[in-house]
Amino acid sequence: MEISTLILGAGAAGLFCAGRGAPGSVVIDHAARPAEKVRISGGGRCNFTNLHTAPSAFLSGNPHFAKSALASYTAQDFLALVEAYRIPWHEKTLGQLFCDRSSKDIIALLLAEAEKAGAQVKLSTAILDVSHDGTCFVVETESEGRRETLRARSLVVATGGKSIPKMGATGLAYRIAEGFGLKITETRPALVPFTFGEGRFAPLAGVAVPVAARARGPVFEEALLFTHRGLSGPAMLQASSYWQEGEEIAVTFAPGTDWAATLKQAKRDAPKQAPRTALAQHVPARLADHLAEELNLSGNLAALPDSRIEGLAQTLSNWRLKPTGTEGYRTAEVTLGGVDTGRLSSKTMEAKAVPGLFFLGESVDVTGWLGGYNFQWAWASADAAARALRTRGA
Repeated sequence: MEISTLILGAGAAGLFCAGRGAPGSVVIDHAARPAEKVRISGGGRCNFTNLHTAPSAFLSGNPHFAKSALASYTAQDFLALVEAYRIPWHEKTLGQLFCDRSSKDIIALLLAEAEKAGAQVKLSTAILDVSHDGTCFVVETESEGRRETLRARSLVVATGGKSIPKMGATGLAYRIAEGFGLKITETRPALVPFTFGEGRFAPLAGVAVPVAARARGPVFEEALLFTHRGLSGPAMLQASSYWQEGEEIAVTFAPGTDWAATLKQAKRDAPKQAPRTALAQHVPARLADHLAEELNLSGNLAALPDSRIEGLAQTLSNWRLKPTGTEGYRTAEVTLGGVDTGRLSSKTMEAKAVPGLFFLGESVDVTGWLGGYNFQWAWASADAAARALRTRGA
């Protein structure tokens, strides 16, 4: 069977590429249902884009690579499509847009667009081998015990990264890329909770607190969530993308608070109160108790000299922690790294040395912040490839 455009992966990027009119598209996926990661995203409501999308919100070996695609297909473009399908939505925080009802609305949109473009979607189809015979791409598949050889003039790889293997992630895109001589940059879990040894924060599990957090990259002012295994929440997930094993992370509690001035004032106003009582005015009580014990804050505020209060303030403004690791691909929202952008056209996502071969979305070494950025990269990279394919008629 010969196909104009064969798309591997019925996720966000693959379905959208088909829906944007990549000619004669056939989309195949080993999963039984399409767009499973879309379905579970955003707590089931799909954080489908971010109004503040900009290249600075993406990590890549080449920070300029994403600029062309992101400029050509913007968050406002996808939002217009959402509104055309009359999908109710809301902005949560920081430009993050969610469905009011369910992520199934976005999946229905993607499938409807693909159908409108004349694409076929074949699920429960395993990809056994990918090659090129000098004329076409050749993909060996198996479905319900029956093997089939598909031949395509253009091949689009949109099978994602390694994150969340229980959803079917396999790293197939990297193996295909290497098979065609493309380089893969180092990959690791990103947007992932940190772990700490010996149940260090288990007594605080479930406590959330506003913080400013930083690894080696930007400072993120969002929530931190203590878990039985370590630290999670948006602030920690964001920092994890910049963290390297063995490094520390820095946390500021109640960002914007002048802790030295605040605690000295508390000492003047109520000198007999315990330090943990003063801390509990600004952080959750269980966290205040934990910090008081960890920092050996016994007695009352009157017993603390100003020099000790200043040291405490410094700790609360720059709490240094060294994670033992992360929870890995099991819970990571995305994979950092991927197909080397130096081997791809930034305008089309096509491999420079392999005409007709395209890589989209998470498979590429472009990783967005938490909050809809990675979906916007999926839409933008898919649109870039589809435009190129439409121009040449596949």
